[in-house]
Amino acid sequence: MLVFVPPHPLIKHWVSVLRNEQTPCPIFKNAMAELGRLLMYEASRDWLPTITGEIQSPMGVASVEFIDPRETIAIVPILRAGLALAEHASSILPATKTYHLGISRDEETLQPTVYLNKLPEKFPEGSRVFVVDPMLATGGTVLAALELIKDRGVDNNQIKVISAVAAPPALKKLSEKFPGFIIPGLGDAGDRSFGT
Repeated sequence: MLVFVPPHPLIKHWVSVLRNEQTPCPIFKNAMAELGRLLMYEASRDWLPTITGEIQSPMGVASVEFIDPRETIAIVPILRAGLALAEHASSILPATKTYHLGISRDEETLQPTVYLNKLPEKFPEGSRVFVVDPMLATGGTVLAALELIKDRGVDNNQIKVISAVAAPPALKKLSEKFPGFIIPGLGDAGDRSFGT
């Protein structure tokens, strides 16, 4: 498993804002959205399918490169905290589809329970999927999400997890269950984002 922490000062800044327990709810939510935009940008580098072509520019014909609209790019925020981190995904990635996935964790057993699943029965072949979960603590929730996505036809190399922070136990579980996985890298992020 490859864990990638982009060495960008803005990413470090927004993670620091998120980690500060004195950060008020509106600023926390904004920091989460800004961090999500930056992480999504970094995670999509050299990973998105592109096509080349020509367009007519004001100066004549120009060779161009676009994100291939025929290839599915999916965002799967794990509710509810993932919504804040995925807020700006569509401003970075053209023509994305968002599939909401609600998974809660039993506070006693720490086992994940799916309470909302808006994933398709099968993802189109070649789909690239970003799973968005701000905090990977035990790894149980994200593992449950990854199993559901893999069961719908997506290979490991077509999935990336976007997370603000990840604890060693979660990373260990992920590397054991999904070797070769890439994770670009708070309290309850859902509560802090939505003030509840």
